[in-house]
Amino acid sequence: MQVLVTGVAGFIGFHLADRLLQLGFTVHGIDNLNGYYDVNLKKDRLAQLSNRNRTGFTFQLLDLSNRAGMLELFETRHFDCVINLAAQAGVRYSIENPHAYVDSNLVGFVNLLEGCRHSAVPHIIYASSSSVYGINPKIPFSTSDNVDYPISLYAATKKANELIAHTYSHLFKLPTTGLRFFTVYGPWGRPDMAYFKFVRAIDSGKPIDVYNFGDMQRDFTYVDDVVEGIVRLLDHPPCTGASPSKAPYKVYNIGNNTPVLLSRFIKVIEAAMGKKAQLNLLPMQPGDVPMTFADVDDLIQDIGFQPKTTIEEGIERFVQWYRLYYRSY
Repeated sequence: MQVLVTGVAGFIGFHLADRLLQLGFTVHGIDNLNGYYDVNLKKDRLAQLSNRNRTGFTFQLLDLSNRAGMLELFETRHFDCVINLAAQAGVRYSIENPHAYVDSNLVGFVNLLEGCRHSAVPHIIYASSSSVYGINPKIPFSTSDNVDYPISLYAATKKANELIAHTYSHLFKLPTTGLRFFTVYGPWGRPDMAYFKFVRAIDSGKPIDVYNFGDMQRDFTYVDDVVEGIVRLLDHPPCTGASPSKAPYKVYNIGNNTPVLLSRFIKVIEAAMGKKAQLNLLPMQPGDVPMTFADVDDLIQDIGFQPKTTIEEGIERFVQWYRLYYRSY
């Protein structure tokens, strides 16, 4: 099976490609290796893919917003499934640099869908985000909830991805599956994420910024659980009639279904590191939400899977990786 993974040098893309290669898939990965965070970390992930799996993996430096490059990609290669994990990430950065989100998350996504449409790709899976729920008052968050009120541009682009995907599913019968990820963490993670910043600061004896005075809850989801969900969905493309509009279109939550208070999360990190944190308590930042909580009933019903890694297990693995990785520098 030939699979295209976009954002392959990214956190989730790297873990997914590694798992697919272990399962015997042929993976073509693309990434633009942008400088949003440490490019060396992205290159090291790619090196891991090449070293661990010497056959079945090819990499191409390509930006989704490059229309000509995307056109050539789909004209020269055949894919049985496309998994789009490429995006400009970050809620707060979207306030500072909105154009990066339009170029990558909107223009790039349309280029990808056009390629899939014209080459009749049987199934496209794409990353959405729990951010689309905004300040949704209903708990837990269900894919049937109204998500018309995003509170960051990042969230708005992810909501737009879902709408655009539905249009392509409806007009061209292109099976699309959107995945609303809930605070993914784990080894080889993104340095801009709170847990990574906490570990780095605690390790170096610096204070950590704790927003909303620690009174926030997040549905932390371990990366291996996210990958397992994607792998199980590969051969479950939505059929015609899967959505109220009868289009082959589906959206799932992938979350741990167990919100954790930020203050408790920090204590788990302290336990894993054997070191206390210095807390710099701050008010809520623009674009943040007080709580995320995934309803995963659809995921359980359709593929028999529910994320279940505890934060104690997941953080212990991340801290072990962090110490090993940065010891080599």
